[in-house]
Amino acid sequence: MNDKIKEIEELVAKLNDLAYRYYVLDDPIVADNVYDGLYDKLVALERETGFVAPDSPTRKVGGEPLKEFGTHEHLNRLYSLDKCQSLDELRAWDAKIKKAVGETEYTLEYKLDGLTLVLTYVNGAYVGAATRGNGVVGEDVTEQARTIRSVPSSIPYDGTCEVKGECIMRRSDFRRYNETAAEPLKNPRNAAAGALRNLDPKVTASRRLDLIFYDVNYLTTDDVHSQSGGVEWLRDHKFKTEMSIVTSDIERIITEIGNVDRDALDFDIDGMVVKVNDYAVREKLGYTDKFPRWAIAYKFEAEETTTTVRDIVWQVGRTGKLTPLAMVDPVELCGATVRRATLNNYSDILRKKVGKGSTVFIRRSNDVIPEILAAVDGTGEKVEAAPVVCPACGSTLVARGANLYCPNTDGCRPQIIARLAHFVSRQCMDIDGLSDKTLGLFYDKLGVRAAYQLYDLTREQLTELDSFQDKKADNILSALEKSKHVTLAAFVNALGIPNVGKKLASDLAEYYGSMDALRHADAEELAKIDDIGDIVADDIVRYFDRNSKTVDELLARGISPVTPVRRSGGKLSGRHVVLTGTLASMPRAKASELIENEGGTVQSSVTKATDLVIAGENAGSKLDKARKAGIEIMDESAFLSLINT
Repeated sequence: MNDKIKEIEELVAKLNDLAYRYYVLDDPIVADNVYDGLYDKLVALERETGFVAPDSPTRKVGGEPLKEFGTHEHLNRLYSLDKCQSLDELRAWDAKIKKAVGETEYTLEYKLDGLTLVLTYVNGAYVGAATRGNGVVGEDVTEQARTIRSVPSSIPYDGTCEVKGECIMRRSDFRRYNETAAEPLKNPRNAAAGALRNLDPKVTASRRLDLIFYDVNYLTTDDVHSQSGGVEWLRDHKFKTEMSIVTSDIERIITEIGNVDRDALDFDIDGMVVKVNDYAVREKLGYTDKFPRWAIAYKFEAEETTTTVRDIVWQVGRTGKLTPLAMVDPVELCGATVRRATLNNYSDILRKKVGKGSTVFIRRSNDVIPEILAAVDGTGEKVEAAPVVCPACGSTLVARGANLYCPNTDGCRPQIIARLAHFVSRQCMDIDGLSDKTLGLFYDKLGVRAAYQLYDLTREQLTELDSFQDKKADNILSALEKSKHVTLAAFVNALGIPNVGKKLASDLAEYYGSMDALRHADAEELAKIDDIGDIVADDIVRYFDRNSKTVDELLARGISPVTPVRRSGGKLSGRHVVLTGTLASMPRAKASELIENEGGTVQSSVTKATDLVIAGENAGSKLDKARKAGIEIMDESAFLSLINT
């Protein structure tokens, strides 16, 4: 029995270290199946022995529901922050600080939009977690917080400590949850708060929450004397942190605030926090009744608000797929006036309970068109029935999975115009001057129905159109002629093959090298290419079977897609190279640049064209495939030696 308990303790230590690397450092060192195997072994041993270590990762799945929340008194009071919403207010705050204490350093951090938590550790062991509450006493959410993967079960510290962080639900996890949820969550902040305040820890675990730490609230020892020192202490003791900039220059602070790309983050922030760095200077500045004088929060414009739905219209895309758009009362969001918002499909409308008259939560993040998150409970009229005919051409719609499609591919105006717009776009044929409006004019006045017909247009036809001057017509004809000299990858992308985007088009071009080889490829061969399964392979074969005439007509008009000839003379000249695993000395993008500088071509997948695989740490299936195929493999050290000699 003692041997098995020792084995349990060793497994717990191993799994906690792996979780720390994965969830905190974002640097996994084993594949998921290896972790799962160790975890399953631990579960079996715990069942066999009845022994569960206090810091066992099995506790993170959630225990029995609680009857009620207890309370926790914080070891140090938690204060709210004073706020400002203009840069001039921030400069005025800086002037006040400098007048009181002279030149001093500040830190700049994200103002995370979640729920503040305070965690307590005693002699390295996790003993509790609590919400902020009134700043003195908060709700005890020990069991709920235990389920959060980024919360360390133990830390290397002898003594008592309280650390402060923000509990969040990442945007990616929020989207994944709502894709299958019977009741969609309103927004990530409410999702995190609701999960932590649920008496059942298993509900908390299902939300896949995260916790980002930013403050040491209490330490038995006198180890931390500044905000930046506190963040460093947190990192050293296995707590996940985010960006922290230290500077005495308020204009640097303002520049950094302006550089923040909220859309690029996987979590919500509603501002930035500026703090005096030195704790001794903080003591001199002191507190008001509500706020510390040594910190201020700069608030961003809201990314989320509410508005009212006035109508729901259905748009038809180039594949025939119908997408519902909600027309809403104009509202300001992220510096723009929003008048419409996207819904994914009819199932999305039903789940979110959106109808005419509904008051809805609306968010603008990385999408050009904002998204409706959910309706405010009890608002709006009954949700309307799904359409049965295409709003553009009147064809009877067909259902494919959760989506509705118009089957009239050859006669539905918005489908055809959308396909033309894709064909001429920058990432495809890159034909300047052909907007959706212009393509609509070509459809209505000149009978253009297929991409190849664009190349039959004459100067006389164009100049007869309203608003078309000689110069405009000449520019379009010149752009069309120029587009005939296109890369094979761009041409494949332009065809609009189902499930083939820019990346896969590039992979296909690299693999086959010519249009003729690609269009005559069979499904079995296609399915052997990385990232192409049986379904996509069938889509490609089916496209060329049905659209052979279209391809022939395009080629007959002089389009000559080619695979670019790579630079010669470099150490990797003419070689197709795949990078896999983690490189210790440089990011993947830098390695790709070095390869291309030496005349090589970087591939995303191992194919029959691959000449070399450069393998870093934790290389996976690509390395295995290269070994089986007998492809040359080079480790990071050998790669560095090659490019540096």
